[in-house]
Amino acid sequence: MEQFVIEGGHALSGTVVPAGNKNAAQPLLAATLLTDEPVVLKNVPNIGDIAVIVEILRDLGAEVRDSGDHGMTICTRDVHKSVLRADLCRKVRGSFMFAGPLLGRFGKATIPRPGGDRIGRRRVDTHLIALEELGVRFHTNHIYDFKAPRGLVGADIFLDERSVTGTENAVMAAVLARGTTILSNVASEPHVQELCLMLNSMGAQISGIGTNELVIDGVSRLRGTTHTIGPDYMEVGSFIGLAGATNSEIRIVNAAPKNMRKSLMVFRRLGLDVEVDGQDIVVPPFQKLEIMPDVGDAIPRIDNDPWPGFPPDLMSIAIVLATQARGTVLFFEKMFEQRMYWLDRLIDMGAKIVICDPHRAVVVGPSKLYGEHLSSPDIRAGMALIIAALCAEGQSVIRNIEQIDRGYEQIDTRLRSLGARIQRVMAEEQ
Repeated sequence: MEQFVIEGGHALSGTVVPAGNKNAAQPLLAATLLTDEPVVLKNVPNIGDIAVIVEILRDLGAEVRDSGDHGMTICTRDVHKSVLRADLCRKVRGSFMFAGPLLGRFGKATIPRPGGDRIGRRRVDTHLIALEELGVRFHTNHIYDFKAPRGLVGADIFLDERSVTGTENAVMAAVLARGTTILSNVASEPHVQELCLMLNSMGAQISGIGTNELVIDGVSRLRGTTHTIGPDYMEVGSFIGLAGATNSEIRIVNAAPKNMRKSLMVFRRLGLDVEVDGQDIVVPPFQKLEIMPDVGDAIPRIDNDPWPGFPPDLMSIAIVLATQARGTVLFFEKMFEQRMYWLDRLIDMGAKIVICDPHRAVVVGPSKLYGEHLSSPDIRAGMALIIAALCAEGQSVIRNIEQIDRGYEQIDTRLRSLGARIQRVMAEEQ
């Protein structure tokens, strides 16, 4: 079992390039099942979750060739089965996104219960409701058996929530359905847009991309394509928070600032200003972090929302930054009832935090943090703990780092290139 040993209290500096968007790569890989022609994906992140998705494709019979430099070619011509392995599905949440493309390809799919971060209940009802509207019948007992007895048929569907993966599953099922599908109240995150754009390059007919209503005219077949995955804006936000918390100067190259508008507003409310230089984002060093109160000197509230609101996955990063800023702020996690549970680790490090309930916490800063022995509960909280350890006094040990490796590519190597004192060691070495 590997762990990180981190010596905190040192300013960092340098340039970092964000990896490809993990949340785009997963549905894009699943979407390759919708054609029997090769699909070339570039800028694919080399992380644990993507390795599992690729293993699922190979188990189904797909040929996946690594072309080097974060590129791969996928050909699903020889895929003849529609049943996913339970041991692989337990490792990633993204396994459930194979339902849509397998139904489009074969009219049936068997998907065991998906895994992923344990941050509270993660309902799949939106997926099921949308697929039912398209003509799918299913039954479940921890394994979801889907069938489309008369094929997929377009429908007018209003999603019961703006589920990202629910939207992606519905889109992938609808592109080969007979007739027109109208999907309303859909998610519009950058990775949802990427999926729609790649499908259009394969011959799909999707309009309304970037809005909350998609119109999909079904086609009989899709062709191969080449697609370059955009930067992971969760990584961009993580490096911005890292720079602010450690008083460091970091340039984030090819950061797609257009995807960061709300996030930059939140960081600014915590006293952190950044500079946009073309497609780069630069965080100047030694900023005086001070939380900006609301009008009337009221305590501000930071909460997450569907796109283009503040992303839930950056909430943990913002909380660590707030511990280093002067003032008081309330954080409101709206989506997941267990996502705040990691804050007890931050409190153990010296953070002044009041956990109000499973969804809300008050942070009073600045707090001097101290090194601690920690365990990463999930991908984003794990990265937040790394940032906390890097701005803490003394040495920290973070266990369960395979959770972090699922979402951040070679994070220790990349942080060392910025001057961070972080080592990956086997547990028995410590």
